[in-house]
Amino acid sequence: MYNPFKILWLVVRFRRPSRVVEMKAVADSFWLGKNYSALTFFGYIVVHSQEEADKLNATTAQKDSLKRHEMIHLKQAQATHNSWLCFYARYLWYCLRAIPQNRYRRNAAYYLNPFEMEAYEHMYEHDYLDKCKDGANGWRKYAKMKPGERAALSR
Repeated sequence: MYNPFKILWLVVRFRRPSRVVEMKAVADSFWLGKNYSALTFFGYIVVHSQEEADKLNATTAQKDSLKRHEMIHLKQAQATHNSWLCFYARYLWYCLRAIPQNRYRRNAAYYLNPFEMEAYEHMYEHDYLDKCKDGANGWRKYAKMKPGERAALSR
């Protein structure tokens, strides 16, 4: 049975992005669409099953590309005024601006989000997180582009 208070507990316990060193994975499939593997939520990685959570918790971002992708979002939140709320507000804004692109590409609002574009671009680079000591700022170059320009770039 689904426990709605589980995700609320994560919100209550959240810390500023700069105070999060390692993101712990938790299982809560209610918040994830079936096409998505994980979600960064206030310093936690939310995944579909407990097995996936255990696997992510047992590895490091240097060894697992999915964990590295989510850790890039942590670095982006650090670069966004070190605030989860500022990060999520911008994330939502970029998704809303890209919605018209959904008629040309499935889930374009997600894939054309500058935060996701940076995370997907660098999720296979083992040393990328080490390069981002003061936060990940690669998303800013995509944010300067209009959604149509980002769509043309990602084709």
